[in-house]
Amino acid sequence: MSKDGSLSDDKTPGGGPIQAVADWVADLGGVVTDWLVGLGSVALFAFRTILWLTTRMVRRETLIPSFYQIGVLSLPVVALTGTFIGIILAVQAYGQFHLLGMESRLGAVINLSLVRELGPVLAATMLAGRVGSAMAAELGTMRVTEQIDALSSMGANPIQYLVVPRFLGCLLLIPALTIMADFMGVVGGALYSVYLLNIDWHHYLKHSQNYVRGFDIFAGVFKSLFFGGAISLISCYHGFHCDPGAEGVGRAATTAFVYSFVAILLLDVVLAIGLESVYLAFWPEGPKLF
Repeated sequence: MSKDGSLSDDKTPGGGPIQAVADWVADLGGVVTDWLVGLGSVALFAFRTILWLTTRMVRRETLIPSFYQIGVLSLPVVALTGTFIGIILAVQAYGQFHLLGMESRLGAVINLSLVRELGPVLAATMLAGRVGSAMAAELGTMRVTEQIDALSSMGANPIQYLVVPRFLGCLLLIPALTIMADFMGVVGGALYSVYLLNIDWHHYLKHSQNYVRGFDIFAGVFKSLFFGGAISLISCYHGFHCDPGAEGVGRAATTAFVYSFVAILLLDVVLAIGLESVYLAFWPEGPKLF
């Protein structure tokens, strides 16, 4: 204690350890407050988007280009990614299955992993990297060049004109991209396993058919709907709230991808737990690989 009766420590700059703890708590509170404000702003943005989607008809002139940019142009990269993921799964899993003498069951592990987890997550990640960043950069450029303000001044709602078509494109086309990633992964893993690892084709397909159920495919496609919605809303939000200048546009594109990827992982955890509970409720035994 100092001579004037205060609790400050003369040897510690900034008012002593109590002041340091107080500053740390204040900084933590500021971060939490900023996160809560950001979440509230994103939730309000999502509510306005869904409200416009349910109350007004989307114009075909704005919907078709979004479908083309999001769906058609994303097919090659998604197909290539799915193919190589299937091959990588075959390469990595073969050694352990070979030691157990159960190479023919490799197809069950590859296909089950693809349709339930890797296919939806990788398709969503490719969509966030290729489409989400582009949407954030495009809308951010429109914000910086005051094109969004010009739309508002002409009586057009920017969310209805710019966000709703992109939201519908991501929401409706990511299931098709997920199915494409699943299909190419299954084909890539099967071809590598049969022609390079010399696994019997009949047993490979038989075990895949026995262990991969319709619910597994449904679970992956169902999760992809939430991934697509999250990617579009997060990317459009950061584009709409872009900081001025070229640096702000670049930061918006980067932030949109990072937050979209984090949202994909969080949604995947929550949905995987919920779908697994439903799966076990209707099929308590579950498939057995061994």
